[in-house]
Amino acid sequence: MTTPPYPSYPEDLERPGLVRTGRSTFVRPIRPEDADRLVAFVGTLSRATLAYRSLGPVVRARDDVIRRGAHVDYLNELALVALAGDEIAGLVRYVRDPEEPEHAEVTFTIRDDHQSEGFGRLLLEHIAAAARARGIRVLEADVLADNARMINVFLGSGYRIEAGPPNQIIHFEIAVDPQAQAVARAERREHTAIRRSLRPLLEPRSVAVIGANRDPLTIGHEIVANLLRGGFAGNVFPVNPRAEQIAGVRAYPSLRDLPEPPDLALVAVRAEAVPGVVRECADAGVKAVVVVSTGFGETGVDGRVTELELARFARASGMRLVGPNCMGVVNTTPAARLAATFSPALPTAGRVAMSSQSGPLGLAVLDFARRLRLGFSGFVSVGHAVDVSTNDLLQWWEEDPGTSVILLHVETFGNPRRFARVARRIAPRKPIVAVHPGHADSAVSSLFAQSGVIRTRSLQELFDVALLLAHQPPPPGNRVAVITNAGGPAALTVGACEASGLCVPALGERTRQTLRTALAPRADVANPVDLTPMATAAHYRQALDAVLADDDIDAAVVLFMPPLADKPDEVASAILDAAAARPDKPVVASFLGGAGVADLLHRGDLVVPTYTFPEAAATSLGHAAAYQAWRSTPAGVVPDLTGVDAERARSLIASSAPGQVPAPVAAELLASYGIAVRGGEPGPGPDAFLTVRADPVFGPVIAFGLTGDYADLMADVAHRVTPLSDRDAREMVRSLRAAPLLDGRTGGPGVDLAALEETVLRISAMVEDLPEIEALELRPVRLLPPGDGVTVAHATIRLADNTATAGGSS
Repeated sequence: MTTPPYPSYPEDLERPGLVRTGRSTFVRPIRPEDADRLVAFVGTLSRATLAYRSLGPVVRARDDVIRRGAHVDYLNELALVALAGDEIAGLVRYVRDPEEPEHAEVTFTIRDDHQSEGFGRLLLEHIAAAARARGIRVLEADVLADNARMINVFLGSGYRIEAGPPNQIIHFEIAVDPQAQAVARAERREHTAIRRSLRPLLEPRSVAVIGANRDPLTIGHEIVANLLRGGFAGNVFPVNPRAEQIAGVRAYPSLRDLPEPPDLALVAVRAEAVPGVVRECADAGVKAVVVVSTGFGETGVDGRVTELELARFARASGMRLVGPNCMGVVNTTPAARLAATFSPALPTAGRVAMSSQSGPLGLAVLDFARRLRLGFSGFVSVGHAVDVSTNDLLQWWEEDPGTSVILLHVETFGNPRRFARVARRIAPRKPIVAVHPGHADSAVSSLFAQSGVIRTRSLQELFDVALLLAHQPPPPGNRVAVITNAGGPAALTVGACEASGLCVPALGERTRQTLRTALAPRADVANPVDLTPMATAAHYRQALDAVLADDDIDAAVVLFMPPLADKPDEVASAILDAAAARPDKPVVASFLGGAGVADLLHRGDLVVPTYTFPEAAATSLGHAAAYQAWRSTPAGVVPDLTGVDAERARSLIASSAPGQVPAPVAAELLASYGIAVRGGEPGPGPDAFLTVRADPVFGPVIAFGLTGDYADLMADVAHRVTPLSDRDAREMVRSLRAAPLLDGRTGGPGVDLAALEETVLRISAMVEDLPEIEALELRPVRLLPPGDGVTVAHATIRLADNTATAGGSS
């Protein structure tokens, strides 16, 4: 087997990590300069640990022998270390078998004081991925029969394990291909670890503010004041060497002088002082740090390097880090009551949580939400997100009983594959609403929709949707009744409903008869239901009761133009009464020209969202209806495909350099996944294409379309994010406007849709198994008659240079 040359130090293997207890660490390849660190590590190991490691009598190696262990070629021999501060907490090493180059011997060593924390399982996941990328298929390990911890790591990993007979020494063979069970177990372990690591950040028992100031107009002072104003029950420690008291609380000269190690520290000092302060936090035993200071990545390359170094140090020191350039964190749940922010507007308690990547934007968001009376369970300004990211926060709010709606202001994600998977896991239970600054194109919108994320195009729209989902159920369907006392606004509402994917159907005869009996003779009982300007609160209640009782209506929009003859408060009360009687169908309102109406439509926990203009109400209902349709649709399954030789494909990848692979190699890679590349005459219909590209938000994205004017002029292209289920593939192929050319509706024989869908699924499986694939294009794909399959006439594949940059984990 041929293998590619690797650089002297593969930065792509540097990864922050979390062990089962929630402790942060940093995993990286060993370096020659780690020699003394390695000697110190071995020197801390107990006799028992050395015995388990050496499988026999305890004999400590000489220091010069230990130092040689820091020198590896990163290909045939690789060692990864997990750091605790500046020291090694755990070490894993493989050595390739020269006679069986797809096999390697692997050994694990965990420092005694870090055993039982989950370092072994974390290092197994990292070494398995690194070995797989280097053409190693099986890791072999010998373990003493009474080493229960290591045995449990292997048996609980989810990888395919073959174990020898239960003798004194048990031989394990671990197949490192990413089995679904292994991936699922790794995700569960990661989910638990992330939640535990975020607890000191979002539910701290004590908080220190470094850079606290006596001047009320400074950021440091406002953070302390907000912590006290918000009702935080734990200890608040202002840190300022030149102050005795800040905001009425005793101040301390330094972190070393605090009576206890704080769980959380907020850093509000000059940028050049931040690295030193973060080191002091690590020395003091702080578990989470929020850096509100500016002057980092936004200033250029040097600032970006500095903030990444901060993140690496924090993770290696067992801390999570938010920021820099952020405005802090808020958690209004009773267990926390944390207002660790300098925002002058603190949110009221509610069921909405939000992650924002912009610090300045967060200030406006909290102020706007307060004016809307939209309550928050949590708000985190992640700033530059060098460590704690939106993906982490999603996994916290996923299990937070006080959060029912999640809002995201997103620009990029540290790990787009993880975002797509986490979002798809959460969205069926809790709606995720995002505002994304990218172009409002159908590709991005369809990718958000596939993940179950509601995409909005402005902050106003984001909060309009949040207001509805926080207080009303999503509609069971898209059929809407409009009730009004003015014809003009009703016409606008109908148009906005249709533009948002809703329909305004004619009401059933029974409903119309009920309305005729209850309303004034001049009232129009069609849909919209026009109550006329003389309508009373009683008329609104009767009309709303009638339409909500109609089985062919899923939601109601209530419009009220305040006339002189009636009072808005009475109409609002009638609307609340009707909404309370039918809690299974959403009701939204627009009181045109009414001031302070939002207060009128609140009654305890019952809230009817109200909008200044009816178009916003219709748009919000449209988003909610589309979300409910997605949530109610069977998800489909990711099928097990026959004729796949993933090991052969990985071997081909391992022997190929970054960039475009030669055509024969591309053909062989595709053949490994059951896709033949060969010429052929065009089919009865148009040719097609399939491409894969790496999206900065979603990761691998598959595009499908018909060649020629269909895609070039009409932009008739379907997009899906991997992995695709059978339902995804079926909907993708049939979602083109030109789909009638494929299924025979235009009078022709049609094409082999089943074979086309299977090809889409094979491409999805391929890019999921082989993350080194940066881009792929099959063009043209010959679409043949039903039963004849499809053929690929030409293929190009480009591999990423994963050794160029270090990756992130969030």
